[in-house]
Amino acid sequence: MSDKRQRVRVQGSWAKSTPPQRGGTHRSGGDAGPCQLKAGNWGDGQRTFEFRQPAKPLREVPAEKVIEHAGEYEISQGPTGVSRLRLFPGFLSQEEADWMFSRLYAELPFSQKTNLKHGQAYDEPRLTCWYGELPYTYSNSTLEANPQWHPLLLQLRTKVEKAAGRSFNSLLCNLYRDGKDSIAWHSDSEPSLGPQPTIASLSLGDTRCFSLRKQPTLEDGGDYTYVERLKIPLAHGTLLLMEGATQEDWQHQVAKEYHDRGPRINLTFRTIYPEPRRGGRR
Repeated sequence: MSDKRQRVRVQGSWAKSTPPQRGGTHRSGGDAGPCQLKAGNWGDGQRTFEFRQPAKPLREVPAEKVIEHAGEYEISQGPTGVSRLRLFPGFLSQEEADWMFSRLYAELPFSQKTNLKHGQAYDEPRLTCWYGELPYTYSNSTLEANPQWHPLLLQLRTKVEKAAGRSFNSLLCNLYRDGKDSIAWHSDSEPSLGPQPTIASLSLGDTRCFSLRKQPTLEDGGDYTYVERLKIPLAHGTLLLMEGATQEDWQHQVAKEYHDRGPRINLTFRTIYPEPRRGGRR
């Protein structure tokens, strides 16, 4: 009887278990395959770390720069040429700007234009009118030629041409009724404007923020996160000239502002060229 108890103690729960050998092979629940414990694994309490260079270098988002003072600014230079801005705050005196704004606000034939985006028609969030001998097409919509310039616009064109050192044959007038009116990111790069056009922008009325952002490089694949950005407060009577490669290398916008803003008239003088006819003789 004592021999049977002894055998139970050895073969049953009282039997001493044999510890697995360090670095050996351990199997559980059948044929589970070997699990090797090597130096640096969690099994022996040691850890090793390997530094790997990031696939893409870390980049900082550039701070937006503000241009407020009169002067000439070369904002970029590249294969397409120099992008240049010229800013003339107080181009019109306060009294002159007040009188012109009142006249143009009351007398210009502003209307709301309809455009197409992704096949859907929408009303532009501003009012416009067009002056020139030739029509102007942008955003899949055309403004018909209107050669009958308002006398005050002819007076302003002469003054702007003198400051710009060049002539203009067309004018796009925009009326921003309040802070909810806007224009989205775009470039004035239509074929009818020719290569590297000069755009002269004269502001009347409430101050609105004019923003610019540089076109992304090919490596950025259309991502505007890390591009350079500029901001220009365009006050009553201010003239801004965009020259050189600005329309090719930069975009601009007037964003919505969700606080009280009064009406603003923006006059953008430009030169339009006849577009080549399509489907002609070869």
